[in-house]
Amino acid sequence: MSTEFAGYRRGSSEYRRLLIAMFAAGLATFAQLYSPQPLLPAIAEDLGVSADTAALTMSCATAGLALCTLLWASVADHFGRVRTMTVAVLGATCFGLLTPWVSHYPLMLLLRTVEGAFLGGVAGLAVAVIVSEAHPSVRAAATGLYISGTSVGGLAGRIIAGPLSEVMSWRLSMFAVSVVGALAAVLFITLIPASHDRQRTPGASPESSGVGSAPGFLHKMRGLLTNMQVLALFFAGFALMGALVSIYNYIGFKLQAPPYFLSPTLIAFLFLMYLFGTVSSGAASRLTGRHGLKPVFLASCLLMAAGTLLTLAGPLPVVVLGLAVLTTGFFAAHAIASGWVGLLSLDAKTQATALYNSFYYTGSTLVGWATGLLYTAAGWSGTALACTGMLLVSALFSALALGKKAG
Repeated sequence: MSTEFAGYRRGSSEYRRLLIAMFAAGLATFAQLYSPQPLLPAIAEDLGVSADTAALTMSCATAGLALCTLLWASVADHFGRVRTMTVAVLGATCFGLLTPWVSHYPLMLLLRTVEGAFLGGVAGLAVAVIVSEAHPSVRAAATGLYISGTSVGGLAGRIIAGPLSEVMSWRLSMFAVSVVGALAAVLFITLIPASHDRQRTPGASPESSGVGSAPGFLHKMRGLLTNMQVLALFFAGFALMGALVSIYNYIGFKLQAPPYFLSPTLIAFLFLMYLFGTVSSGAASRLTGRHGLKPVFLASCLLMAAGTLLTLAGPLPVVVLGLAVLTTGFFAAHAIASGWVGLLSLDAKTQATALYNSFYYTGSTLVGWATGLLYTAAGWSGTALACTGMLLVSALFSALALGKKAG
Protein backbone atom coordinates (compact mmCIF):
# COMPACT_ATOMS: atom_id res chain seq x y z
CA MET A 1 0.00 0.00 0.00
CA SER A 2 1.52 3.32 -1.06
CA THR A 3 1.95 6.13 1.42
CA GLU A 4 1.38 9.77 0.65
CA PHE A 5 4.52 11.69 -0.30
CA ALA A 6 5.47 13.99 2.60
CA GLY A 7 8.28 15.89 0.89
CA TYR A 8 12.04 15.56 0.67
CA ARG A 9 13.76 15.91 4.03
CA ARG A 10 17.03 17.53 4.99
CA GLY A 11 20.00 15.24 4.38
CA SER A 12 18.49 13.28 1.50
CA SER A 13 20.14 13.41 -1.92
CA GLU A 14 16.83 14.50 -3.47
CA TYR A 15 16.61 17.45 -1.08
CA ARG A 16 20.15 18.56 -1.98
CA ARG A 17 19.31 18.27 -5.68
CA LEU A 18 16.14 20.31 -5.13
CA LEU A 19 18.09 23.07 -3.34
CA ILE A 20 20.73 23.35 -6.06
CA ALA A 21 18.14 23.15 -8.84
CA MET A 22 15.97 25.92 -7.36
CA PHE A 23 19.00 28.15 -6.70
CA ALA A 24 20.03 27.64 -10.33
CA ALA A 25 16.50 28.46 -11.53
CA GLY A 26 16.52 31.75 -9.63
CA LEU A 27 19.95 32.61 -10.98
CA ALA A 28 19.02 31.77 -14.57
CA THR A 29 15.81 33.80 -14.41
CA PHE A 30 16.96 37.04 -12.87
CA ALA A 31 20.42 37.20 -14.46
CA GLN A 32 18.75 37.30 -17.89
CA LEU A 33 15.94 39.59 -16.79
CA TYR A 34 18.20 42.36 -15.46
CA SER A 35 21.35 42.08 -17.61
CA PRO A 36 20.38 45.02 -19.89
CA GLN A 37 20.00 47.48 -16.99
CA PRO A 38 23.66 48.61 -16.73
CA LEU A 39 23.85 48.59 -20.54
CA LEU A 40 21.07 51.13 -21.16
CA PRO A 41 23.41 54.08 -21.84
CA ALA A 42 25.37 51.95 -24.33
CA ILE A 43 22.15 50.74 -25.99
CA ALA A 44 20.86 54.31 -26.29
CA GLU A 45 24.14 55.53 -27.82
CA ASP A 46 24.59 52.61 -30.20
CA LEU A 47 21.02 52.65 -31.50
CA GLY A 48 20.62 56.44 -31.41
CA VAL A 49 17.53 56.32 -29.18
CA SER A 50 16.46 58.22 -26.08
CA ALA A 51 16.86 56.96 -22.52
CA ASP A 52 13.18 56.03 -22.22
CA THR A 53 13.29 54.08 -25.49
CA ALA A 54 16.41 52.19 -24.39
CA ALA A 55 14.66 51.39 -21.10
CA LEU A 56 12.01 49.46 -23.04
CA THR A 57 14.61 46.67 -23.15
CA MET A 58 13.87 46.25 -19.45
CA SER A 59 10.20 47.20 -19.45
CA CYS A 60 9.16 44.77 -22.20
CA ALA A 61 10.67 41.81 -20.33
CA THR A 62 9.00 42.72 -17.03
CA ALA A 63 5.73 43.32 -18.89
CA GLY A 64 5.83 39.79 -20.27
CA LEU A 65 6.55 38.46 -16.80
CA ALA A 66 3.76 40.46 -15.16
CA LEU A 67 1.16 39.48 -17.75
CA CYS A 68 1.90 35.76 -17.81
CA THR A 69 2.44 34.79 -14.16
CA LEU A 70 -1.20 33.79 -13.63
CA LEU A 71 -1.29 32.03 -17.01
CA TRP A 72 1.63 29.78 -16.07
CA ALA A 73 -0.13 28.84 -12.83
CA SER A 74 -3.10 27.65 -14.90
CA VAL A 75 -0.84 25.68 -17.27
CA ALA A 76 0.87 24.03 -14.29
CA ASP A 77 -2.51 22.88 -12.96
CA HIS A 78 -2.92 20.80 -16.12
CA PHE A 79 0.62 19.59 -16.81
CA GLY A 80 2.42 19.69 -13.45
CA ARG A 81 4.59 22.38 -11.90
CA VAL A 82 8.03 20.87 -12.49
CA ARG A 83 7.27 20.00 -16.11
CA THR A 84 5.83 23.47 -16.75
CA MET A 85 8.73 25.19 -15.01
CA THR A 86 11.18 23.18 -17.12
CA VAL A 87 9.49 24.37 -20.31
CA ALA A 88 9.59 27.95 -19.02
CA VAL A 89 13.32 27.74 -18.21
CA LEU A 90 14.09 26.27 -21.65
CA GLY A 91 12.02 28.89 -23.46
CA ALA A 92 13.56 31.79 -21.54
CA THR A 93 17.07 30.45 -22.20
CA CYS A 94 16.50 30.07 -25.94
CA PHE A 95 15.10 33.57 -26.31
CA GLY A 96 17.82 34.97 -24.04
CA LEU A 97 20.52 33.56 -26.30
CA LEU A 98 18.77 34.78 -29.46
CA THR A 99 17.63 38.28 -28.50
CA PRO A 100 20.99 40.15 -28.38
CA TRP A 101 21.68 39.31 -32.04
CA VAL A 102 18.49 40.82 -33.45
CA SER A 103 19.43 44.05 -35.22
CA HIS A 104 15.88 45.41 -35.64
CA TYR A 105 15.15 47.05 -32.29
CA PRO A 106 11.32 46.67 -32.31
CA LEU A 107 11.75 42.95 -33.01
CA MET A 108 14.30 42.73 -30.22
CA LEU A 109 11.77 44.29 -27.85
CA LEU A 110 9.16 41.74 -28.95
CA LEU A 111 11.59 38.90 -28.22
CA ARG A 112 12.41 40.43 -24.81
CA THR A 113 8.66 40.43 -24.07
CA VAL A 114 8.41 36.75 -24.98
CA GLU A 115 11.53 36.01 -22.94
CA GLY A 116 9.93 37.78 -19.97
CA ALA A 117 6.76 35.74 -20.47
CA PHE A 118 8.77 32.52 -20.16
CA LEU A 119 10.65 33.90 -17.15
CA GLY A 120 7.25 34.43 -15.52
CA GLY A 121 6.82 30.66 -15.53
CA VAL A 122 9.88 30.31 -13.33
CA ALA A 123 9.16 33.24 -11.01
CA GLY A 124 5.50 32.29 -10.65
CA LEU A 125 5.97 28.57 -9.99
CA ALA A 126 9.23 28.27 -8.06
CA VAL A 127 7.83 28.62 -4.55
CA ALA A 128 4.89 26.34 -5.43
CA VAL A 129 7.37 23.67 -6.59
CA ILE A 130 9.26 23.96 -3.30
CA VAL A 131 6.02 23.65 -1.32
CA SER A 132 5.00 20.51 -3.25
CA GLU A 133 8.43 18.80 -3.15
CA ALA A 134 10.05 19.78 0.17
CA HIS A 135 9.03 18.54 3.61
CA PRO A 136 7.26 21.22 5.69
CA SER A 137 10.19 21.31 8.12
CA VAL A 138 12.59 22.53 5.39
CA ARG A 139 10.34 24.57 3.11
CA ALA A 140 11.38 27.91 4.61
CA ALA A 141 15.07 27.10 4.15
CA ALA A 142 14.53 25.89 0.58
CA THR A 143 12.50 28.99 -0.28
CA GLY A 144 15.20 31.17 1.25
CA LEU A 145 17.84 29.56 -0.95
CA TYR A 146 15.70 30.15 -4.05
CA ILE A 147 15.30 33.82 -3.07
CA SER A 148 19.07 33.98 -2.64
CA GLY A 149 19.40 32.61 -6.15
CA THR A 150 17.16 35.35 -7.52
CA SER A 151 19.21 37.98 -5.67
CA VAL A 152 22.54 36.55 -6.82
CA GLY A 153 21.17 36.18 -10.35
CA GLY A 154 19.95 39.76 -10.59
CA LEU A 155 23.22 41.06 -9.19
CA ALA A 156 25.37 38.76 -11.36
CA GLY A 157 23.53 39.76 -14.54
CA ARG A 158 24.31 43.40 -13.88
CA ILE A 159 27.86 42.93 -12.57
CA ILE A 160 28.85 40.71 -15.51
CA ALA A 161 27.21 42.77 -18.25
CA GLY A 162 28.42 46.21 -17.12
CA PRO A 163 32.20 45.60 -17.01
CA LEU A 164 32.11 43.43 -20.14
CA SER A 165 30.59 46.33 -22.08
CA GLU A 166 33.91 48.18 -21.74
CA VAL A 167 35.78 45.51 -23.69
CA MET A 168 33.07 44.25 -26.03
CA SER A 169 29.74 45.34 -27.47
CA TRP A 170 26.60 45.49 -25.35
CA ARG A 171 25.18 42.67 -27.47
CA LEU A 172 28.06 40.36 -26.58
CA SER A 173 27.74 41.42 -22.94
CA MET A 174 24.05 40.44 -22.88
CA PHE A 175 24.84 37.19 -24.66
CA ALA A 176 27.53 36.34 -22.07
CA VAL A 177 24.96 36.67 -19.30
CA SER A 178 22.53 34.49 -21.27
CA VAL A 179 25.24 31.82 -21.55
CA VAL A 180 25.57 31.89 -17.73
CA GLY A 181 21.77 31.60 -17.56
CA ALA A 182 21.84 28.66 -19.98
CA LEU A 183 24.38 26.82 -17.82
CA ALA A 184 22.19 27.43 -14.77
CA ALA A 185 19.15 26.20 -16.71
CA VAL A 186 20.97 22.96 -17.62
CA LEU A 187 21.82 22.53 -13.94
CA PHE A 188 18.15 22.98 -13.01
CA ILE A 189 16.88 20.50 -15.62
CA THR A 190 19.53 17.94 -14.71
CA LEU A 191 19.07 18.05 -10.95
CA ILE A 192 15.37 18.77 -10.30
CA PRO A 193 13.80 15.63 -8.78
CA ALA A 194 10.72 14.01 -10.29
CA SER A 195 7.52 15.90 -9.52
CA HIS A 196 5.04 14.79 -6.85
CA ASP A 197 2.52 17.58 -7.28
CA ARG A 198 -1.00 16.78 -8.38
CA GLN A 199 -2.11 17.88 -11.83
CA ARG A 200 -5.52 17.96 -13.41
CA THR A 201 -6.33 14.94 -15.57
CA PRO A 202 -8.64 15.14 -18.59
CA GLY A 203 -12.25 14.99 -17.47
CA ALA A 204 -11.41 15.53 -13.81
CA SER A 205 -13.30 18.15 -11.90
CA PRO A 206 -11.40 21.15 -10.56
CA GLU A 207 -12.12 20.09 -7.02
CA SER A 208 -10.80 16.58 -7.49
CA SER A 209 -7.48 17.82 -8.76
CA GLY A 210 -7.03 20.47 -6.17
CA VAL A 211 -7.75 23.29 -8.62
CA GLY A 212 -10.28 25.93 -7.75
CA SER A 213 -13.36 26.41 -9.91
CA ALA A 214 -13.65 29.41 -12.23
CA PRO A 215 -16.49 31.03 -10.22
CA GLY A 216 -14.52 30.51 -7.02
CA PHE A 217 -11.42 32.02 -8.61
CA LEU A 218 -13.33 35.07 -9.82
CA HIS A 219 -14.97 35.49 -6.43
CA LYS A 220 -11.57 35.51 -4.74
CA MET A 221 -10.14 37.97 -7.26
CA ARG A 222 -13.11 40.31 -6.81
CA GLY A 223 -12.71 40.12 -3.06
CA LEU A 224 -9.03 41.03 -3.27
CA LEU A 225 -9.57 43.94 -5.66
CA THR A 226 -12.28 45.47 -3.46
CA ASN A 227 -10.30 45.16 -0.20
CA MET A 228 -8.71 48.55 0.50
CA GLN A 229 -6.01 47.11 2.74
CA VAL A 230 -4.94 44.61 0.09
CA LEU A 231 -5.16 47.26 -2.64
CA ALA A 232 -2.88 49.53 -0.62
CA LEU A 233 -0.25 46.79 -0.55
CA PHE A 234 -0.72 46.07 -4.26
CA PHE A 235 -0.14 49.76 -5.02
CA ALA A 236 2.82 49.76 -2.65
CA GLY A 237 4.41 46.93 -4.65
CA PHE A 238 3.73 48.87 -7.86
CA ALA A 239 5.28 52.07 -6.46
CA LEU A 240 8.24 50.46 -4.70
CA MET A 241 9.39 48.43 -7.70
CA GLY A 242 8.59 51.22 -10.15
CA ALA A 243 10.72 53.69 -8.21
CA LEU A 244 13.61 51.28 -7.68
CA VAL A 245 13.83 50.26 -11.33
CA SER A 246 13.53 53.88 -12.46
CA ILE A 247 16.40 55.03 -10.27
CA TYR A 248 18.71 52.22 -11.35
CA ASN A 249 17.62 52.47 -15.01
CA TYR A 250 18.64 56.11 -15.35
CA ILE A 251 21.33 56.67 -12.72
CA GLY A 252 23.85 55.40 -15.28
CA PHE A 253 22.92 58.22 -17.68
CA LYS A 254 23.43 60.75 -14.88
CA LEU A 255 26.76 59.38 -13.71
CA GLN A 256 28.30 58.87 -17.15
CA ALA A 257 27.68 62.55 -17.93
CA PRO A 258 29.59 65.58 -16.54
CA PRO A 259 30.77 66.18 -13.89
CA TYR A 260 31.10 62.48 -12.93
CA PHE A 261 32.26 60.66 -16.11
CA LEU A 262 32.01 57.26 -14.40
CA SER A 263 32.90 54.19 -16.46
CA PRO A 264 30.35 51.43 -17.15
CA THR A 265 32.27 49.17 -14.75
CA LEU A 266 32.00 51.62 -11.86
CA ILE A 267 28.33 52.18 -12.59
CA ALA A 268 27.72 48.43 -12.67
CA PHE A 269 29.31 48.09 -9.23
CA LEU A 270 26.68 50.48 -7.87
CA PHE A 271 24.33 47.50 -8.07
CA LEU A 272 26.27 46.05 -5.15
CA MET A 273 23.99 48.32 -3.13
CA TYR A 274 21.52 45.47 -3.48
CA LEU A 275 23.53 43.70 -0.80
CA PHE A 276 22.08 46.20 1.68
CA GLY A 277 18.74 44.58 0.90
CA THR A 278 19.96 41.24 2.22
CA VAL A 279 20.46 42.88 5.59
CA SER A 280 17.45 45.19 5.62
CA SER A 281 14.85 42.56 4.66
CA GLY A 282 15.88 40.38 7.60
CA ALA A 283 16.12 43.35 9.96
CA ALA A 284 12.63 44.50 8.93
CA SER A 285 11.18 41.10 9.85
CA ARG A 286 12.72 41.34 13.30
CA LEU A 287 11.55 44.92 13.83
CA THR A 288 7.96 44.06 12.94
CA GLY A 289 7.93 41.60 15.82
CA ARG A 290 8.64 44.47 18.20
CA HIS A 291 6.86 47.42 16.63
CA GLY A 292 4.21 45.91 14.34
CA LEU A 293 3.91 45.65 10.57
CA LYS A 294 2.45 49.06 9.82
CA PRO A 295 5.00 51.35 11.57
CA VAL A 296 8.01 49.47 10.15
CA PHE A 297 6.48 49.31 6.68
CA LEU A 298 5.71 53.03 6.56
CA ALA A 299 9.15 53.90 7.95
CA SER A 300 10.75 51.75 5.22
CA CYS A 301 8.74 53.52 2.50
CA LEU A 302 9.77 56.92 3.85
CA LEU A 303 13.39 55.78 4.08
CA MET A 304 13.28 54.88 0.39
CA ALA A 305 11.81 58.29 -0.46
CA ALA A 306 14.55 60.02 1.56
CA GLY A 307 17.24 58.03 -0.25
CA THR A 308 15.72 59.00 -3.60
CA LEU A 309 15.91 62.68 -2.66
CA LEU A 310 19.59 62.28 -1.70
CA THR A 311 20.39 61.27 -5.29
CA LEU A 312 19.52 64.84 -6.29
CA ALA A 313 22.65 66.09 -4.52
CA GLY A 314 25.76 67.08 -6.44
CA PRO A 315 28.60 65.32 -4.57
CA LEU A 316 29.10 61.73 -5.75
CA PRO A 317 29.43 60.28 -2.20
CA VAL A 318 25.99 61.70 -1.33
CA VAL A 319 24.48 60.20 -4.50
CA VAL A 320 25.96 56.80 -3.61
CA LEU A 321 24.67 57.17 -0.04
CA GLY A 322 21.23 57.91 -1.48
CA LEU A 323 21.34 54.69 -3.50
CA ALA A 324 22.28 52.74 -0.37
CA VAL A 325 19.47 54.31 1.67
CA LEU A 326 16.75 53.87 -0.96
CA THR A 327 17.80 50.25 -1.63
CA THR A 328 17.75 49.51 2.10
CA GLY A 329 14.26 50.99 2.38
CA PHE A 330 12.99 49.17 -0.70
CA PHE A 331 13.95 45.67 0.39
CA ALA A 332 12.60 46.21 3.90
CA ALA A 333 9.26 47.54 2.60
CA HIS A 334 8.95 44.87 -0.10
CA ALA A 335 9.70 42.05 2.34
CA ILE A 336 6.92 43.28 4.63
CA ALA A 337 4.35 44.02 1.89
CA SER A 338 4.78 40.71 0.04
CA GLY A 339 4.25 38.71 3.24
CA TRP A 340 1.50 40.97 4.58
CA VAL A 341 -0.65 40.41 1.49
CA GLY A 342 -0.84 36.72 2.33
CA LEU A 343 -1.75 37.43 5.96
CA LEU A 344 -4.66 39.63 4.86
CA SER A 345 -5.87 37.06 2.30
CA LEU A 346 -5.70 33.68 3.99
CA ASP A 347 -8.59 32.30 1.94
CA ALA A 348 -7.04 33.53 -1.34
CA LYS A 349 -3.34 33.48 -0.57
CA THR A 350 -2.25 32.08 -3.94
CA GLN A 351 -4.25 34.64 -5.91
CA ALA A 352 -3.15 37.48 -3.61
CA THR A 353 0.52 36.60 -4.02
CA ALA A 354 0.17 36.32 -7.80
CA LEU A 355 -1.63 39.65 -8.01
CA TYR A 356 0.97 41.33 -5.82
CA ASN A 357 3.68 40.07 -8.18
CA SER A 358 1.68 41.32 -11.17
CA PHE A 359 1.36 44.81 -9.67
CA TYR A 360 5.02 44.68 -8.66
CA TYR A 361 6.31 43.93 -12.16
CA THR A 362 3.76 46.22 -13.79
CA GLY A 363 5.30 49.02 -11.74
CA SER A 364 8.69 48.04 -13.11
CA THR A 365 7.28 48.09 -16.65
CA LEU A 366 5.19 51.25 -16.67
CA VAL A 367 7.00 53.48 -14.19
CA GLY A 368 10.41 52.31 -15.38
CA TRP A 369 9.50 53.52 -18.88
CA ALA A 370 7.47 56.65 -18.01
CA THR A 371 10.16 58.12 -15.78
CA GLY A 372 12.50 57.85 -18.75
CA LEU A 373 10.27 60.34 -20.56
CA LEU A 374 10.71 62.64 -17.57
CA TYR A 375 14.46 62.09 -17.67
CA THR A 376 14.54 63.04 -21.35
CA ALA A 377 12.40 66.15 -20.72
CA ALA A 378 13.61 67.34 -17.31
CA GLY A 379 16.80 65.47 -16.47
CA TRP A 380 17.53 63.56 -13.29
CA SER A 381 15.49 65.90 -11.09
CA GLY A 382 12.31 65.01 -13.02
CA THR A 383 12.87 61.28 -12.55
CA ALA A 384 13.90 61.46 -8.88
CA LEU A 385 11.11 63.85 -7.84
CA ALA A 386 8.47 61.78 -9.66
CA CYS A 387 9.65 58.64 -7.86
CA THR A 388 9.66 60.44 -4.52
CA GLY A 389 6.14 61.75 -5.07
CA MET A 390 4.84 58.31 -6.01
CA LEU A 391 6.42 56.74 -2.91
CA LEU A 392 4.87 59.40 -0.66
CA VAL A 393 1.42 58.92 -2.23
CA SER A 394 1.74 55.17 -1.71
CA ALA A 395 2.81 55.66 1.91
CA LEU A 396 -0.16 57.97 2.53
CA PHE A 397 -2.57 55.46 0.96
CA SER A 398 -1.13 52.71 3.15
CA ALA A 399 -1.29 54.89 6.27
CA LEU A 400 -4.99 55.54 5.67
CA ALA A 401 -6.04 52.10 4.42
CA LEU A 402 -4.06 49.88 6.77
CA GLY A 403 -5.85 50.31 10.07
CA LYS A 404 -4.38 49.82 13.52
CA LYS A 405 -5.50 46.20 13.61
CA ALA A 406 -3.66 45.51 10.36
CA GLY A 407 -0.26 45.88 11.92
